[in-house]
Amino acid sequence: MGILLAFAPFIVFALLSRVTGPVEALAAGAAVSAVLILRDLASRHRSVKILEAGTFLLFAGLAVHALLSDAAWSVIGVRLCVDAGLLLIVVTSILLGRPFTLQYAREQVPPEHQVQPGFLRVNTVISSVWALAFLVMVLAELALLTAPAMSPRLGMVVIILALVGAVKFTAWYPTRVARGDAAPVR
Repeated sequence: MGILLAFAPFIVFALLSRVTGPVEALAAGAAVSAVLILRDLASRHRSVKILEAGTFLLFAGLAVHALLSDAAWSVIGVRLCVDAGLLLIVVTSILLGRPFTLQYAREQVPPEHQVQPGFLRVNTVISSVWALAFLVMVLAELALLTAPAMSPRLGMVVIILALVGAVKFTAWYPTRVARGDAAPVR
């Protein structure tokens, strides 16, 4: 549940970007991110997450840029910037050896499982699947921007399928590894 809640700022942004301007939608995404960070700071059992901190910086930075630049961004253009930023956050977390899913997993998995050799590997794989989903989203948005003949519905279907695939994989993969069905960890 924690990892899905971390995407609340993106959901709020996506919903508002259709009915408000980009600055308002980005500011709302930043506000929701700030609430999640404050919730983590107020809890003894949670820590501020890489994804939530990165999301706040992403939305706040883009909101300030949009406000100051007075640029006329299209909905797809703004979404492309947001999703590219999200992809950058996730890839950076993997490259730093701290895949973004690790913090959520530590809050849900008993400490004795966290020291298992495959724990980091499982989280790296799951985070990599999320990175792939975000890459697909970025590519779909680029296609929507550069190929005006492409149906926006097709782009949205691709984006939804990428997200649903990542959510389902996140739920399925740890149980597969726990059952011993996954390839051995090296």
